[in-house]
Amino acid sequence: MDMVPQTDFWTMISGATIAVKLVLLLLVGMSFFSWTIIFTKIVVLGQAQKKVMGGLERFENAVDLAAGLQTLQQLPGSPLFAIGSKAVSEYKRLDKSDLEPVKKRELVADTLRRVLRQGVSMEMKRLGSSISFLATCANAAPFIGLFGTVWGIMHAFHAIGAAKSAALTTVAPAISEALVATAIGLGVAIPATLAYNYFQSQLVTIEGELINFAGVFLNRVEREIPWTTEESARQMTRPRAATNLLG
Repeated sequence: MDMVPQTDFWTMISGATIAVKLVLLLLVGMSFFSWTIIFTKIVVLGQAQKKVMGGLERFENAVDLAAGLQTLQQLPGSPLFAIGSKAVSEYKRLDKSDLEPVKKRELVADTLRRVLRQGVSMEMKRLGSSISFLATCANAAPFIGLFGTVWGIMHAFHAIGAAKSAALTTVAPAISEALVATAIGLGVAIPATLAYNYFQSQLVTIEGELINFAGVFLNRVEREIPWTTEESARQMTRPRAATNLLG
């Protein structure tokens, strides 16, 4: 009775060439890091989106700017509070400057707008860190797997030529071993592609909410701080409300 060749997964891997095994090892490493990023970003971006959307609503409903910032402070790790804090720090530096109130009024909107834009950019960079690796896996893993397959097939045909036999029992195991690399490459690329697209959509939503917060913050500053209006700036020699911005 003829013995049926073993074709299970581990047997195919153990029978692969050194080059194919190195390719498989690289793909396994890429898969490990990509899944680590996926699980981490699911938690991080999910929490950030919840805090941003909930925090923006609280900030808009707050009685004044100081109360709004104190509300955001109650959300640990809130991107909105990080952005607002940077704007407040810059605001206080401008408030303590020796510039005339009229000059301060001219500078406050542009200054805070730049700070808020920088804050949004920094938060998006922080939230989007490591996601580019998923794009790398999505693009590179299939080609790395294909390289392993091509190398394995070349080795298989060389072995077939040496054995001087093209029987199916001779060809099939070697070809199967080579195709494992392509299968694993696709197994790495597909979840990385899906996760990358999902996270990108989340980041777009979060960025939109952060930009909305920046606009609301700037509007409240211009509306609630006396020296940001032209008439008050002419009359005041020292702003009073600005010193109590954070309570």
